[in-house]
Amino acid sequence: MKRVLKNAAAALVLCAAVAGCDAFHKVTSESSTTGNPYEVIVVCAQPDWQSELGDTLQAVLRQPVSELTTYEPMFDVMRILPNNFGSLVERHRNIVTVNVDPSITEPSIKVRYDVTAKPQVFVSINGPDDRSVAEYVSQNRDNLVRVIEKAERDRSVDYGRRYSSKQTEALLRDKFGVQMYVPDNFSVRTQGDDMVWISQEFPAASQGFFIYKYPYGGRGALSEESLVAVRDKFAANIPGPAEGSYMATVKQIADASGDNYIDFEPQMRMLEIDGRTWIEMAGLWDVENYVMGGPFVSYTTVNQATNEVVTIDCYVYAPKGEKRNMLRELQHFVYLIDFPGTAADMSAAGGSAE
Repeated sequence: MKRVLKNAAAALVLCAAVAGCDAFHKVTSESSTTGNPYEVIVVCAQPDWQSELGDTLQAVLRQPVSELTTYEPMFDVMRILPNNFGSLVERHRNIVTVNVDPSITEPSIKVRYDVTAKPQVFVSINGPDDRSVAEYVSQNRDNLVRVIEKAERDRSVDYGRRYSSKQTEALLRDKFGVQMYVPDNFSVRTQGDDMVWISQEFPAASQGFFIYKYPYGGRGALSEESLVAVRDKFAANIPGPAEGSYMATVKQIADASGDNYIDFEPQMRMLEIDGRTWIEMAGLWDVENYVMGGPFVSYTTVNQATNEVVTIDCYVYAPKGEKRNMLRELQHFVYLIDFPGTAADMSAAGGSAE
């Protein structure tokens, strides 16, 4: 992770984002938090909000979600004045306070947890003037985002564990030899020897994932071309609304003029979660022989104990609604799976953590 921190106070952001420093986990209230997922309250005076500092905070917190092709902000930002900070507002799940005071010697960011409610992340940004604080926030933008995202993920993972379906747990353990927690509001749609499709259906939307496995055949099996080809093989088992329709991976999209098609490739990166390396692939899916589609994000790893590739493929269909929260909830499932008694690396695949 790139270190851009200038002093010890800023290092607290990195510590909280990556390791969850115990020093900040002091609970001062047992009240439950309020607010919606990925919603952030920013407590900031009007002059600071209308300055370079306010613009910088909005650019950081409202930057687009990279996995989506249409704009949705990373966080829904609600700004309030300091004298309005009280009552229900102070119990919000994600709070960022801004304090600009000439008596402060240098900018800093402090992260605390469960200050006025639980579970809560409380970020305090302090500094002597708008310009220096704006620069400091910009330098630490990745850490600031990571702190809030991790808080949201931790809440989602905690929910998944507490409300997991025991039947689904047993099914996935039997099929894939894994311990995976799936909330009981998701239902198993189809299953086979090497694939299980699970989803939550709404009147005008669908939120689901399919987990599948296949023999590991060396590093070439984890190339983008191979991963897309295997994805299409298993996605074809997910039927569309019309006879003969099925899910597929988008490989071409219309250009800016709308008259021609250009190649479209998924975004790929490596990440490490609890010592296990995963390949994340984010792209678009559509339905053959039907007009329907949306975003997907898949996570692939190698189960060393069985010499098999295992993939969790998450997708969202919400043509008239926002997709960010639905997709994020599915992405958190990769934090809800364990491979009991197996090696946690992909050394044979040449994997490396980001």
